[in-house]
Formats: sequence, C-alpha cells, structure tokens
Amino acid sequence: MCGVVGWVDFDRRLPEEQASLRLMTAAMALRGPDAEGVWLDEHVGLGHRRLAVIDLIGGKQPMTVEEDGTVLAALTYSGEVYNYRELRQELRGYGHRFRTDSDTEVVLRAYLQWGESFVERLNGMFAFGLWDCRHEKLVLVRDRMGVKPLYYYPTARGVLFASEPKGILAHHMVPTEVDTDGLRAALTNIKTPGESIYRGVYELRPGHLMVVDRAGRRERAYWSLRPREHTDDLDTTVETVRELLTDIMTRQMIADVPVCTLLSGGLDSSTVTAMAARGRRPDEGPVRSFAVDFVGQTENFRPDAMRETPDAPYARAVAAHVGALHTEVVLDAAKLMDPLYRRGTLSALDAPTPMGDMTTSAYLLFGAVRQHSTVALSGESADEVFGGYRWFHDAQILATPTFPWLAAQNWSIGCVNPLVEILDPELAVMLDLPGYERQRYHEALAEVEHLPGEDPVDRRMREMFYLHLTRWVQVLLDRKDRLSMAHGLEVRVPFCDHRLVDYVYNIPWSIKTFDGREKSLIRAAAAGLLPDSVLQRKKSPYPSTQDVPYVRMLQSRATEILTDERAPTAGLLNAKRMLEIMETPLENSGFGPNRRRVEMVISLDDWLRGYPIRLVLD
Repeated sequence: MCGVVGWVDFDRRLPEEQASLRLMTAAMALRGPDAEGVWLDEHVGLGHRRLAVIDLIGGKQPMTVEEDGTVLAALTYSGEVYNYRELRQELRGYGHRFRTDSDTEVVLRAYLQWGESFVERLNGMFAFGLWDCRHEKLVLVRDRMGVKPLYYYPTARGVLFASEPKGILAHHMVPTEVDTDGLRAALTNIKTPGESIYRGVYELRPGHLMVVDRAGRRERAYWSLRPREHTDDLDTTVETVRELLTDIMTRQMIADVPVCTLLSGGLDSSTVTAMAARGRRPDEGPVRSFAVDFVGQTENFRPDAMRETPDAPYARAVAAHVGALHTEVVLDAAKLMDPLYRRGTLSALDAPTPMGDMTTSAYLLFGAVRQHSTVALSGESADEVFGGYRWFHDAQILATPTFPWLAAQNWSIGCVNPLVEILDPELAVMLDLPGYERQRYHEALAEVEHLPGEDPVDRRMREMFYLHLTRWVQVLLDRKDRLSMAHGLEVRVPFCDHRLVDYVYNIPWSIKTFDGREKSLIRAAAAGLLPDSVLQRKKSPYPSTQDVPYVRMLQSRATEILTDERAPTAGLLNAKRMLEIMETPLENSGFGPNRRRVEMVISLDDWLRGYPIRLVLD
C-alpha cells in the first residue's frame, strides 16, 4: 500500500523536471513512510512513496523490467493483488524469471505477457501507472470497486496523476480551483464516479483502464456490475457466500507485517474478526482487534433513530468469544475538537465534511492501530453488498426519487439537503443543491442494466444496490483509504472482493432477506462463528459521540466563525440563520441535520483557511 504519482508530457524532457516530480511525490509521504523512489525517462516521470507490506526488501518502487539492459516497462503501484502467487506460477510457465517476491513484479510481468487484458486477471485492490517503454504509452488502472484511489489531470500533451488530489495540486502547472460543480459535490453526500471537487482534476473510475500516448487519452471499463440470472437455491447460495468469504479471508490475511482487524461489534466486522481468528496458525498467537469508543458512551448511551445500542459491549463479547487481543481507543471531546487532529483529518480528505467527529475519530483510531499493526481488515461495504441499511427495508424511502441515504438522513426536513438553509441565499439559488442531487440520481439510474421481465421488486432493489455499490460505497471507501493511509495503515476490505460483489448483486431480494432480516446471508454464513447476541444485533452505523461537552465546543467554535466578518466562509453562509439554529440544542446524533450544519460550518472554514483555494463560481 503506497502513494503513487506520475507525469507524462510528449513535448517536454522530463529528466529536466525532476524537482516538480519530487514535490508531487513528497505530497504522498504519509501514504508511504518506508521509502521514496523516482524514475525518469525522456517523456515520463514516475514517483512512489512506499508502505512495505509484502517483500519488504525486494519490493522497492518504481519498479522496472529489463531485457538485455533495456527497460521494457516501469511501474508505480499502490495496493495488493491477492492472487499474485498463482499468477507468478503461471507466468513462470511462460518463461518469466522473477527477482523479487513482490506482487508488484507480478503485475509488471503480467502486463508484458498479456498486454492490457492483464488487468482482468488481477484480484485485489490497486491503483497504478505503468509506462510501456516499447510503445511510449502510459497505462493507468484502478481496481473494480475503487478501493484504492487514482486521480489525474489532463494536459495539452499528456497527463499528471496521483493517489490523491494533493499530489496533483503540488505541481506548479495546476491551480487549486473549485468551480460550481466542485462546490456542489463538496456540499452533498454524493460521489460521482470520474469526478473530483477540484477543477480540472478527475478520478479514474473504478474498474476502468486509461491509456495515454501520443494520440491522446482512451479510457475503457474492464469490469462493471452486470445483471445475470441467479439459479442457485437458498442452501447453495449460503454455502457459496461462505466459501467465497473463506477464500477471500485466506488471501487477504497474507502479509509480511502484522495484520489486525477493526471490530465494532456489528455483524460485518465481527464476522471478519472471527474468520481471521479461525484462519491463524497456533504459532501466530491471537488476532488483534481494535475499536473506537468515546468517554462515557456505554454508560450514558441514549438510543437514537440510527442506533439502538452502544458498540463496546458487543465488540468485547466477540473478542472474548474468538480469543482476540482487543484494544479500545477511547476518545474525549478535547481530542475530537483538537485543531491539530481536525487539520490532520482535513488534510487527509482534501475536502470539507459534515461528518465531524465520525471522521476525526476514525483518523485517531487509525493512528492508534498503526502503532501496533501495518495492515487492518475491515467489515466496510457489507451493508452495500448485502443490503444492511435500514432504508433498504423502508418502503417509503425506497419509493422516494432520490439517493436513499439522502432520503433517510434528511427525512425529517422534507428530503432537502440540510445545508441549503445555511447558505447565503443567492449562493443557494445558484448552486441549486436539490436540482444537482436529482440530476446525479437520474444519471446513476440510467446506468443500471436489468434482466428482461424482471420482477418489479427485484428491479427496484437492483437499482438500490447499484446506487450503493457505485455511489455511496465510494464515499465510505474514499474516507477509509484517506484517513488510514494518512497514518501509513493499509486497510483491506474483504467484502469488496469483486467475485463476492458480482455474485451477491444478482441474488434475488427474497433470498437476501430469507429470514425477514437485513443481511440474512451473512448471518447464515457466520452461523457458529459468533455469539448469538451479535448474530441477532440490528444494524448500527459507525459511532458518533453523544458527549455534551463536545456539542458545546462545536457551538462555540461555529459562533466564532459566524461572527468573524473576515472568515473565509463569510460570503458563503447565511450567518444570521445559522446563529438562530444554534440557539436550540443540537442533536445527540452526528446524523442530526443541525449538528451536521454546525460541523460543516467549521469544516468549510478549516478547508478554506488550510488550502489556497480559488472559488470559480458562475
């Protein structure tokens, strides 16, 4: 797991531009604390920051493959290919000789053997740039589910690329600008594939490959969600899910560094932890698990619309059941509001967020985990794959013509983005966030392919799963990657294995909910692995602090910003209306609309102060 950057320009001699490439590479330093590398040729420069996970000595990058002293190809690579051992054995059969034990060299030689079709053979999470010296072309690739990020900036005669926007923005040719659509994206809980919030900076879509050569840029999809008839009965379906998860976990436990799990006490992370514990050899000792909690949260927990129970007791029960060595990272209001950590969170995300304590706490959790482990396994994305959210089971929300998570979160205020009311009135009209959300929703729906004669219920549920797997999961995966890699921690996501995603996507809704519950198939596949209390627990999202001092500190900081005429948000917000809103008590939940408004006021201010952003609004 690493940070990658690169520059291709067919009108420049890039060996003379090494300083610019090194600035881009330095911007990725937190993603790769173990080593730095730069490789240059006539019209290409590749940079790399390494987090060593496999073949700690031999896997240095950028990596090249040579023949008779001539470089054939060079690669700057981020991620893990979980089937690299099988591919290496196959490639040896074709006569390839390997000088390292890394999956990086397997990717390089797979390209030399199979050309651009090589990507269809890779199982894993990855994002990389490969320069083919023989044909003077760059091949950019991103994994099927978009677990690993990859951004690019087209130029007149080439392209800049990086793992994160900050790597591109570090280049002297790229202005840090945000246009109208970029600001709209920053203010909505929607991540549109292929776009970023920064003007001129794009994201390679998940499951896509792009070629850049003298003829220009050509992008194509090598994988997408496709409808297929599901013919397995219930028992076969459950057994297939169990077999897939077992194989996935076996592959994703491979590393030359310590591996742990992130354990919330929910069904997904508990299943991952139990399977990780079962898959360890006796000489490896117990699996380590980590959870985040807040001071007094368990003792003083108050149920809300999103959460019925606190996490800690369930996480402890799972850890005891499977014999995990469990650590709780307990945070207080002072840490969650510490400017140092909030700036670190913002720098990791490159964007403002209304999720406040949920992002800062994740950032701090990952920092604590990194003191003990380099790789963590997460239950992320199971809700999107198996239908775990409560709104999957709410007929009223399913019938609402918008993204279901927006309908669920904004239901009490008429399905209108809660930030609209606190924007400067003229800006709110110009941005038209409700119209933007409608447009993006219908664009996404237009992509969905259906089976002929599909049952109306299954047709609508296919749309719901497509929206979650191509839009909402991208928000969550991007957040997790950025916040974890800011500490040099690799987080693996077993439920994002494309084989599992493809199989479950085509299972009828009646089978996915065969026991009348959410995530019926995971519950059945995990039977016998977990305490019954966890197997039967209802979905509880990522925790949010209910600490009263935290809410008071939020209000205090927001008041400072709203009463400061020189604040960078002064022309963007309706300060009078926001101050009126804060006269009423904020919600306990981080999902509450007023609390999200306050969090966004602070985050916007931090973003505009911390980044030299030029807003280009029309």
